[in-house]
Amino acid sequence: MTDIQELLLSRIRDVVDHPEPGVVFKDITPLLADPAAFTALTDAFAEIATRTGATKVVGLEARGFILGAPVALRAGLGFIPVRKAGKLPGATLSQAYDLEYGSAEIEVHAEDLAAGDRVLIVDDVLATGGTAEASIQLIQRAGARVVGVAVLMELGFLHGRPRLEAALDGAPLESLLTV
Repeated sequence: MTDIQELLLSRIRDVVDHPEPGVVFKDITPLLADPAAFTALTDAFAEIATRTGATKVVGLEARGFILGAPVALRAGLGFIPVRKAGKLPGATLSQAYDLEYGSAEIEVHAEDLAAGDRVLIVDDVLATGGTAEASIQLIQRAGARVVGVAVLMELGFLHGRPRLEAALDGAPLESLLTV
């Protein structure tokens, strides 16, 4: 394990039985509260943005906003939020997707992405990959190209990686931690 992985992992708290019995929630608020850990995370993601040639960073609601905005700033790129349906004013593009029990929909402002944009998607956790896959489809429908997905941690036991790798069509999926 690298020094940055040890630092990040040491600042993620397990919360047992949240939000329901049997679930161990990975709480990143201690990491966000630690300037050294938050800076290390931001720097690692900004390096990925630079390496992939991204021109924009997309953050997925809600923790992807917290992580993606400083990455965009550090890398000198624009930041675009992908929100739950009904949260953005004005013209939007939307993408529906299935959840384990039901469905959901995400949106982006139609004018925020254009052909020629190279997008790095940033989020905190890769679980089953449903939201990230829908965001890839949404970004592609806007005419932009997804050049990668970067997540703080991947929950390997939920097997989201194969689903995302298929959707990414060769673009990298980078997780700083796998738990």
